[in-house]
Amino acid sequence: MSQSEEKFTRQTLTDVQVWSPSLFSLRCTRDPGFRFNAGQFARLGVHKADGSVVWRAYSMVSAPHDDYLEFFSIVVPGGEFTSELNRLQVGDTLLVDKQAFGFLTLDRFADGRDLWLLASGTGLAPFLSILQGLEVWERFERIVLVYSARTGAELAYQPLINGLGQLEHLAPYIHKFKYLPVVTREQLPGCLYGRITKLIDEGELEAAAGAVLSPDDSRVMICGNPQMIEDTRALLKQRDMQLSLTRRPGQVAVENYW
Repeated sequence: MSQSEEKFTRQTLTDVQVWSPSLFSLRCTRDPGFRFNAGQFARLGVHKADGSVVWRAYSMVSAPHDDYLEFFSIVVPGGEFTSELNRLQVGDTLLVDKQAFGFLTLDRFADGRDLWLLASGTGLAPFLSILQGLEVWERFERIVLVYSARTGAELAYQPLINGLGQLEHLAPYIHKFKYLPVVTREQLPGCLYGRITKLIDEGELEAAAGAVLSPDDSRVMICGNPQMIEDTRALLKQRDMQLSLTRRPGQVAVENYW
């Protein structure tokens, strides 16, 4: 089977960024024909020593306008895929499915004033892709990024997040942005302490954001640990905030590809 007939392309790893013993990012070349919307994910494949290929889904950190692809990964001890991914070095080959997938994209919402992006761990990735584009800044009056990690050392991508205002195309809009880092296992200056659900339930998250989570004004995207997604959705449902579906527009969008 020729490469044109295959469902994937072979890309070259160009950079590996280690954030902590359990977190790393990979950057690779991008096939000119690969198209995606900010917030979507790709299926990545790596060759095992026995010649077989294992595949997993990873959201793009990079923006649709970038000429490379970047992915954010956790090291799963003994995990079949991340063990192979974690051993890759610059120059190695990464397989990338030709089609992008996922619905954690801005077109999930028909309206809304405030956009809340709630992420835990590597669930941050799709939101970084969204935040580097222009559409989100033009559409919403206020954008709140909530990023939860176990410790301060596991809060990755801080230079990118804190540097969004230095990007020329985003500078006129950065006044709309509020970044709220959250840690769950230690108390740190400048960070909220506790699980996202606890912070919502007790009103601390809204107080820190200076905004209210309401069905009329708020649109919420959630990505990360499946339990966090489930528990957060349940809390929002108590506020009459429903999952946004094609047949029934709502206030909440989630991504869960575990």
